[in-house]
Amino acid sequence: MESCLGIGVGDSFKVFFNPSFREMGGFRFLEHMSDALIEAWGDSFEEAYVEAAKAFYELVSSMKDVEPKFERMVEARGRDLQELLYDMLEKLIILFDSEGFLASKITVEELKLGEGENYLRLRLLGEPYDPEKHRHGIHVKAVTYHLMEIKSEDSKKILRFLLDI
Repeated sequence: MESCLGIGVGDSFKVFFNPSFREMGGFRFLEHMSDALIEAWGDSFEEAYVEAAKAFYELVSSMKDVEPKFERMVEARGRDLQELLYDMLEKLIILFDSEGFLASKITVEELKLGEGENYLRLRLLGEPYDPEKHRHGIHVKAVTYHLMEIKSEDSKKILRFLLDI
């Protein structure tokens, strides 16, 4: 069993996983000196992008206590998969900063991948952040292209990205 250092509210925590941890979709927080380095994966790009969005929401609060009361749609575009991921995360940050919106359920309504033209539409169900109800997480200032990587490995789609906190 391997371990990696994760990030959390307050002190760091260790995340343990075995080498076959990518059997289904998920995400993990990787060690980084000052920012949030995240790896998300899935059997498809749809699943991997949803897991990346879940990682964002787990960082800023927690999806556990969020009720699916309201719907928001997020549309992202990019010339390549990295730009698509960047645009999606940037729009999630803006949605959280402007409305305090937390998601409890995230689904891909549409994903079009093409040379020089990619489009993603996410359906988010959730509610506004309530400090009496929701955990206060880490404030995300921005997404960055630094250390961003998107690859296919053993039939898995893997997204690695850094959030400036």
